[in-house]
Amino acid sequence: MKKPKLIARIVATLKDSLDILEKAARASHAEATHESSKAENKYDTRGLEAAYLAGGQARQVREIVDSIQTYEALVAREFTAGERVDLTALVYLNADGTTSTYFLGPKNGGLEIEDEGNEVTVITPQSPLGQNLMGKKEGQRWTAKLGGATVKYHIVSVR
Repeated sequence: MKKPKLIARIVATLKDSLDILEKAARASHAEATHESSKAENKYDTRGLEAAYLAGGQARQVREIVDSIQTYEALVAREFTAGERVDLTALVYLNADGTTSTYFLGPKNGGLEIEDEGNEVTVITPQSPLGQNLMGKKEGQRWTAKLGGATVKYHIVSVR
């Protein structure tokens, strides 16, 4: 799994989300400014609600644009055996017998990317799992509570 290709897929996914969100924001703005959205009485808040929605969507657009710029400027490094997990690490993590792949990125935790038939989940150092992984090395094990259950973790590989 090549990190530049993975980062390019992250950027492409963000751009797809941006396209959809921009269309929705334009539609919300049109709704908010359309004459049919004028309040008919003091209890009619359709126009105000549409304006709030358009404003929220515009903020999300700015956040995604910022994320795209961050990932386009991101320099991914390759990790060698014995190095500690840090930003841009690709971590293969076994949790109670199930191995999952995580990319430690600067933003957009939770984003799931399909790469070469594998699902890679973007996590950030600020997330609970990211906090647990930061500074650990390949082969390390630990246990943590997750939803009331104890989960055994094992770092299979760091790349």
